[in-house]
Order: sequence, then structure tokens, then C-alpha cells
Amino acid sequence: MYEGLKHFHMLTIALSALLLTVRYVLMMRDSALLQHKFLKVTPHVVDTFLLLSGIGLISITGFIPFTAAAPWMTDKLTCVLAYIALGLFALKLGRTKLMRTLAFFGALGWLAIAGKIAVTKVPMFFG
Repeated sequence: MYEGLKHFHMLTIALSALLLTVRYVLMMRDSALLQHKFLKVTPHVVDTFLLLSGIGLISITGFIPFTAAAPWMTDKLTCVLAYIALGLFALKLGRTKLMRTLAFFGALGWLAIAGKIAVTKVPMFFG
């Protein structure tokens, strides 16, 4: 059960990053494809499954954020929130393409830090 859920979680992470990248590139090119129903619905479905699989992993492993037992999970959750905020800024809230580009690469950077924390289980910020 754990291994399957872990691999599903990693798949949804990869799909989330891929969809963010595709949407960012289309936005930078002012492409009409960005309005396609697939690109409007699928990212939300993928991110919902990402969140649910993360909650499932927390319940299976017992690594609960904001506890002394798993300070690295608090750091990972912080990184995920930064990824979401910068992704939103990159795709919707940024006023200029430069600001959107900086937010996009910042989002990918926070995602990479979350991955490093998940693999090493060593807190970087709150531990």
C-alpha cells in the first residue's frame, strides 16, 4: 500500500510540474491553447490527487507536520505552499512577463527544495 501510494504521489508531483511548465510556456507565447478545456481542468484534478495522496502518506507513515516527530515535514509543507503561491503568481497574478518568469523559476526552485527535504528527511528551516 505504502509503495504504491508513494509512487502515485511522485507521479502527481511530476505531472503538476509538467503542467505548470506547459502552461507557463503557452502563457509566455500568448497561445490560444492556454484556453483549452484540458489545460483549465487537468491541473486542478492532478493537484487534488497530489494533495490527497500526500494526506494518505501522512496517515500511513505518521509523519505529521508541525510536530517534533517530523520537523522536516513542516519544511516540506512550507516549500509546497511557496510552490503553489509562486505558481499562481507566475500564471495569473504577475503583472509583467519578467515577474512571471521569476515566479515560475522560483516555484520550480521551491519544488526542488521540497524534493530534497522529502528524500533526506533533514529539515532546512524549522528543525
